[in-house]
Order: sequence, then structure tokens, then C-alpha cells
Amino acid sequence: MIRGGILNPHLLSLLARVRHTNRLVIADSMFPAWPGIETVDLSLVYGIPTVPQVVEAILTHWKAGPVWMASEFHEHNEPAVRAEFQSAFGGTPVQWEPHLALKARVPGAIGLIRTGERRIYTNVVLESA
Repeated sequence: MIRGGILNPHLLSLLARVRHTNRLVIADSMFPAWPGIETVDLSLVYGIPTVPQVVEAILTHWKAGPVWMASEFHEHNEPAVRAEFQSAFGGTPVQWEPHLALKARVPGAIGLIRTGERRIYTNVVLESA
């Protein structure tokens, strides 16, 4: 029996199949379904879990390379929210780009993890190192 770390078997399976330079999308609760991309839905209710909670749990056991987020995130979220996200990335630098450019990265992802996040422009694309 697993005694710690990520417990969700679907998420564990997805993470085990991600290889060097493969991408994962960690999405808010409103992110559209994406046909053809495996989705692990972790949403419980609005706000549980949040994107930073999922990012932090994944990065504890997973080596991230580049991280992308929408530049609109800065305009629509308070400094405390921005600090929460930066803390979750653990020092991994974020590359900012327009929301539509971020969405253009989704088709190349191995999987999408949906959260209960309700704050806007909080979607993250992670690339494995």
C-alpha cells in the first residue's frame, strides 16, 4: 500500500508515462475538454484542489523543465495569488505568453489534469526535464 505522495492511481499512471520533454497541462475547472488528450479529473468542488496544490504535489516527485502560463494571469490575479503560484513552482522560472498561445501548446501534451481551481488564467503547461 502506498504510504505517501500522490495517491490517485490515474494521476500516478499518467505521470509514470511522461518522458523527457513531454508536456502536462494542469488546468482550472473551466478549461475546455480536449478530445484525444487523456484527462485526469481531480476536481471536487470549486477551489479544491487548486492548481498550485497540484503543481506542488507533482513537482515533489517530478523534474520540470520549462513552465508556461498565460500573461493575462498578472492582470487578473492579486499579488498574493501570484506569489502562491511562484512558490508552488519551487524556483522553476515561468515563461509568460498570451492565453491563446498557451492553449496552442495543449494538443502536444501527454495529458491534462483538471483541478477545482476557480481563479482565471491559472492554467499551467509543464514540460518534463
